Amino acid sequence: MLLNNVLVYYLYSMYFQVLFPLEAKSLVFSSLIFLYIFLLLNLLIYFLSKNQVYRNWVLIIFSLCFYAWGEPVWISILIFSALIDYFHGLIAEKYRGHWQSKAALISSLLVNLSLLGFFKYSSFFVQNFNFLFGINLPFHEFALPIGISFYTFQTLSYVIDVYKGEVSAQKSPYKLLLFVSLFHQLVAGPIVRYKDVASQIDNRLHSLSLFDQGIKRFVIGLGKKVILANTAGEIAEVFLNGNLSTLPVLGAWFGIILFALQIYFDFSGYSDMAIGLGKLFGFNYKENFNYPYISRSATEFWRRWHISLGSFFRDYLYIPLGGNKKFHLRNLFIVWFLTGLWHGASWNFVLWGLYYGLLIILEKTFLIKILDKLPRFISHFYLIITVLIGWVFFYYTNLNTVLEFLKIMFSFGERELINTTLGIYFFNNFLFFVIALIACTPILPAIDEKITCLLGKYIWVYNLYDGFIKPLLILAILATATVLLVGKSYNPFLYFRF
Repeated sequence: MLLNNVLVYYLYSMYFQVLFPLEAKSLVFSSLIFLYIFLLLNLLIYFLSKNQVYRNWVLIIFSLCFYAWGEPVWISILIFSALIDYFHGLIAEKYRGHWQSKAALISSLLVNLSLLGFFKYSSFFVQNFNFLFGINLPFHEFALPIGISFYTFQTLSYVIDVYKGEVSAQKSPYKLLLFVSLFHQLVAGPIVRYKDVASQIDNRLHSLSLFDQGIKRFVIGLGKKVILANTAGEIAEVFLNGNLSTLPVLGAWFGIILFALQIYFDFSGYSDMAIGLGKLFGFNYKENFNYPYISRSATEFWRRWHISLGSFFRDYLYIPLGGNKKFHLRNLFIVWFLTGLWHGASWNFVLWGLYYGLLIILEKTFLIKILDKLPRFISHFYLIITVLIGWVFFYYTNLNTVLEFLKIMFSFGERELINTTLGIYFFNNFLFFVIALIACTPILPAIDEKITCLLGKYIWVYNLYDGFIKPLLILAILATATVLLVGKSYNPFLYFRF
C-alpha cells in the first residue's frame, strides 16, 4: 500500500513538474517596459474608454497580461480562485444563518488553503515528514505562483465578510475577478479587502488632483525600490553573503542594518507604488507602512509594519480564536507561528515569527510597562536591536548560519571590530547611508509640511515650491531610477517570493 501511494505521488509530482515551471516571473513595476510601455498604454486605453464597464474590462485584461508576462499558466490558478469564491460568496449570502452558508465558508477555506499549501508548502512538509520518519518520499519543489499568498487572503476575506454579513456578495463574476486580479496590488500587496473597494468597482472618482497624487506616490515608491533598496541590497550582500569567518563585528551589524533598510524600502516602496497606481485608476488602498523603525516596542513595530497582514491575522484569526479574552497566549502563539510560516516554507521564517510572538508576549506581560517609563532613546534602541536580530532569522534559511552570524554580532572582544573592507564601504557610501536612514523616518514629510506652512503666507513663493520645485524633484527621482534600470532585464521585489 505504501509503495502504491509513493508511486501515485511520484507520478502526480512529475505531471505537475511538466505542467508548472520551476521559476515564476511576472512583469514588475521597476522595469522600463512597465514604466514606459505597459503603464502608458494602460492609462491611454483606460481613459479613452468612457464607459465604466469598458474601463473595468480594460483593467482586467491588462491585469491578466501583467500577471501572465512571465508564465501564463499561473492565470488558471488566479481565475479559479476568483470564480470558486464567487460561487462561495453567493451561497454564503443566500443561505446566511443556515448550514449551507457555513459549508460554503468551510469549502472556501479548504480550497484556497489547499492551493496555497500545495504550491507553497508541499515540498516543505514532505521533507520534514521524510526527516521525522527516516523515509524518502519523492517531492517536487514547485515554483510559487507569484502573489498567491496575497490574493488567497483577499478571496478568503471576501467570503468571510460575506458570511458574516459585513458586505454583500458580488453578483457579477467579472467584477469579483477585477478585485482579485488588479495588478496594482496583485503580486505583493497590500492585502486589499473587498469591502474597502466594493463601491469603487462601480463608482470611481477621477480628478487631476488624484492623478497628480498617484504619480507622486508611485515615483516615490519607485525611488525607494530602485535607488535605495537596490543599493542597500548590493552593499549588504558583501557582508552577509561573504566569508563569515573573516567578518568583523561591526561588519555584521553594518550588513544587517543595510538589509533592514533594503527590505523596508523594497516592500514599502512596492506598497507606495501600488497605492499610487490605485489613485491613477480611481482606487483608494489603505496604507501598509507607517515608519516602523521609529517604534519603541515590537508591539508598536507590528502596528506599523505590513499593516494589512497584521490586521488580517487579527480580524480573521486572533479575534475568532478568542483574542485577549481567553487563551490569549495560545492565540498569540498560533498567530505568530502562522505569520512566520506565511512568509516562507522554511523553519527560519517560523522561528522569526515565533521570535516576535515571544517578544510581544513579554511586552504584554510586563516589558511594555518598563519601556514606557524609560527615556524614548532607550526603548527605541531596544526595538532597533531586537528588529535587527529578527532580520538575521529572516535573511538566512540555514539555522546554523543564523547562529554563527548572531555569535559574530555579539563577539565583542573575541573578534576584530573592523577591517579594511568595512572601512572602505562605509566611507564610500556614507552619504547614501545617511540619506537612507533619514528616508525611513518621518523627517522629510515633516520638513515638507513645515515649509508648506511657512510659505502659505506668500502665495507666489508657495506656488513656486509646490508647482515647480516639488514636481522637479519627482522628475529627478524618475530620471535617476530610469538610468539605474537601463540594462536590467528583471528587477523583482523581495516580497514576490512570499
